[in-house]
Amino acid sequence: MFYVNKKEARLIVLQRIELCSNSLKKIRKLFGRYLFSNFITKFFLNSETIGISYYDRMSEEFKTFENHIDHNDKNILSIGGGMGGLEVILNNNCEVIFFDFIERNFVSKKVVYGWNDNNSEAYNNLNLQTQFLIKNGLPEEKFKVYDFDNDALPLKKFDTVISLYSLDYHYDFNLYLEYLKKNTHNQSKIIFDTIRPDFFKSIFKEVVILSETTKRVHSSKRLLCKNFLN
Repeated sequence: MFYVNKKEARLIVLQRIELCSNSLKKIRKLFGRYLFSNFITKFFLNSETIGISYYDRMSEEFKTFENHIDHNDKNILSIGGGMGGLEVILNNNCEVIFFDFIERNFVSKKVVYGWNDNNSEAYNNLNLQTQFLIKNGLPEEKFKVYDFDNDALPLKKFDTVISLYSLDYHYDFNLYLEYLKKNTHNQSKIIFDTIRPDFFKSIFKEVVILSETTKRVHSSKRLLCKNFLN
């Protein structure tokens, strides 16, 4: 399980609505997303239960691509990874040297799950994320968190880029297209979820479907892409 406090549990639920109990989902539907995001999640969450559920969910996510991570993957970039539970599990299972996180540092008043054309939605707190990572076993010297809106982004050749339910799910892939071209090499793996998998055959030489989701808000496919065409 992950160790989380109430503030962290709230962010985790906003990022991963499927972790809510059925009763909380009914309350959300009854009172609406605004009240759910700003009031209900502050008072009606069991942080221990969320910590267990979040760990289990991230373990499931890791299994969808673990066979594609090898010991040569030393530098990993996480885009929109939320609290970073997936990266904690990845660190526990692989010999990663360093993690870079690119995140946004605010919580939208009304969370809308799915594609967001104006790129204005976010639900994270970078101080809480840093605290979560450290207390759950990711050493402070092994990662750095970047504020997308205020920091210069990291410049290096990443071996793997992971962006589950963020890049091309909440945000258009083109937002990072030129950045990723400059900061990856030909064998870099870019793993993300999308509702338009065929589109990426015009972007990458290699496109592999890792898994498919049909039970959440939007059906999507998880891709592993390598080697930009141009």
